[in-house]
Amino acid sequence: MKPAGTAAPSRGPARPPWAVRAGRLDPWFRGLTRIFAAAVVGILGALVWTLWEQAGPARQALGWRFLFSAAWNPVTGEFGALAPLYGTVVSTLLAMILAVPVSLGIALFLVEMAPPWPRRILGGAVELLAAIPSIIYGMWGLFVLAPFLAERVQPPLQRWLGFLPLFQGPPVGIGMLSAGLVLALMILPFLTSVARDVFLMVPDLLKESAYGMGSTPWEVTRMVVIPYGMRGLVGALFLGMGRALGETMAVTFVIGNTHEISASLFAPGNTIASTLANEFTEAADPVYLSALVELALILFGITFLALALARLWLRSLAPRSKNP
Repeated sequence: MKPAGTAAPSRGPARPPWAVRAGRLDPWFRGLTRIFAAAVVGILGALVWTLWEQAGPARQALGWRFLFSAAWNPVTGEFGALAPLYGTVVSTLLAMILAVPVSLGIALFLVEMAPPWPRRILGGAVELLAAIPSIIYGMWGLFVLAPFLAERVQPPLQRWLGFLPLFQGPPVGIGMLSAGLVLALMILPFLTSVARDVFLMVPDLLKESAYGMGSTPWEVTRMVVIPYGMRGLVGALFLGMGRALGETMAVTFVIGNTHEISASLFAPGNTIASTLANEFTEAADPVYLSALVELALILFGITFLALALARLWLRSLAPRSKNP
């Protein structure tokens, strides 16, 4: 018997019936989410395995020289990835060099300096640019940008900077410079949107404290806003790079589609994506088709490597915990 005056232990309020039923579904919910997560890894693994298997004939026939050869002649069976690989890297780097400063400037203007009414208009224009299909960019680049470059931009560049290999060759408008400009315009809205969201997440208290200590807007931007949002800015940068690496139709319109390597930005070239778009339907020979698949595998590897480097960079930027 319990001694007199001893209260029964409290078990807390009783759970409602719906909460009891929901608790029974928790194991199923956890299992379902694990299945979804495993499906992502499984799809990625299946994609890599398919590309690797389909690229087998090209690996056996061409070996390692496929990566270091610029020759591409389906008639004679010569295939090399160097020219499209070079075009992919150069056009992407050119697009990033042109788009990153402009996108950061637009985002800073929208967040820090713009009055309310132009902020709404400019923000809507940036979002509209992101919604335009890539083929529209390609057609605009072919019929508007390329003639403008050939008549108004490339001749002065050739006249003033023609001693540099980058600006030599006939100013025809179609080439690596046009591809870089179109790619820069395409990734600009993505970079701007993400950078704007990152800058909006900076606490006002930090900026007001810096202004209160006598900092100028440039000093606040350089020492407070950008360092605080560095991780998000790096993510935006690699998001734009991934878009530029895999862009197909817009680049196909304006790059010239020739398997050549040239130091001049005026010269035509090609990328891995444009090569796949132009030649995949014509590849009747097994080695030819396998070489195109191997190009796709190389593009996948470049994208994966860029993502891995981004992850390592972000990890190096994270504050290290100090043991007491």
